[in-house]
Amino acid sequence: MATDYYELLHVAPNATEDEIKRAYRKLARELHPDTSGGDPAAEERFKEVTVAYETLRDPERRRRYDMFGPEPARGAGAGAGDPFAGAGFGANLGDLFDTIFGAGGGGPRGPAGPPRGNDLEVTLTVEFEEAVFGAQREVSLRAPVACATCEGSGARPGTTPVTCSNCAGTGEVRRVRQSILGQMVTASPCPRCGGLGREITSPCPDCRGEGRRTEPRTYTVEVPAGVDDGNTLRLTSRGAAGPRGGAPGDLYVHLRVRPHERFQRQGYDLVHVLHVPMTQAVLGVHVAYETLDGTEDLVIPAGTQSGRVFRLRGRGVPHVNARGRGELLVQVVVDTPTDMSPEQEELMRRLAAERGEEVAPPEKGFLSRFRSAFK
Repeated sequence: MATDYYELLHVAPNATEDEIKRAYRKLARELHPDTSGGDPAAEERFKEVTVAYETLRDPERRRRYDMFGPEPARGAGAGAGDPFAGAGFGANLGDLFDTIFGAGGGGPRGPAGPPRGNDLEVTLTVEFEEAVFGAQREVSLRAPVACATCEGSGARPGTTPVTCSNCAGTGEVRRVRQSILGQMVTASPCPRCGGLGREITSPCPDCRGEGRRTEPRTYTVEVPAGVDDGNTLRLTSRGAAGPRGGAPGDLYVHLRVRPHERFQRQGYDLVHVLHVPMTQAVLGVHVAYETLDGTEDLVIPAGTQSGRVFRLRGRGVPHVNARGRGELLVQVVVDTPTDMSPEQEELMRRLAAERGEEVAPPEKGFLSRFRSAFK
């Protein structure tokens, strides 16, 4: 391929955009395969001038060309013998002709059929235990469903849809317009039948030809064990029915989980902060501890420090669609007494003295503090 794009288009290096466009239009009409009789040399020449035009019509690409020459071929297998590969075109020239001119394989396509119904969404609130162990819940909503009178066809009982008179059943209309490369064919859905290829001459009186009606519906939702707040379940084919017998969409159920009064969830683990008196932490205790599965014997050993975590394996949240469960993490917080009687305070002071631990002196009464102030 010649490297001088201006020479290929028979224009001067300082040619304007309009001059380049006019020159290309003239060469394209002369070299187009429809007018050249399929001459291979003309087809190759057509590809070359197209690459030249695509480069020079873009100001930035033209600037780079003037400074550095033709851009190298891009992509694997883009050799010098295929100028379209270097310009981002596919190697199949027939595909390019089909896109620009509507040639070859561009005949009318068949109708796409009734469109699919829309997907629907609903929010379901479940209890904490239901999210952990799973449950069956019902959701109610109003949704388009297939019309029972016409069985979704949209036609009055005893009649049937007929071939669309506007598109002859193809589902699309085609328009031909002139472009700088010749005739360009565009296709769009038929406005009369909506791209279905068939129209309703006698609509159903209940759905007015739509083939569906909006009615209340209730569905049972299987909530899997282990789901979490914010998870979404999909109920296939429980969405809106498609018009005129189209397939229904899906129903998406967004889950909201109510918080638990004792447990917090961290992934598949459950966390609970357990307050124990100082005496129990010091001397140890057996606690009848209530889990989501029932009562467990939780042993708090003597000398337990505040912040210690006890792990109850297999008492957490089940893994969704898998085996196993998380853990129940019991974090101990030791409560320091603040409302001791004088006798209890005296016992604590005796304990501190026995252990050799220094503590604050006892608080004086009001009368003693008053007298001390005037000494």
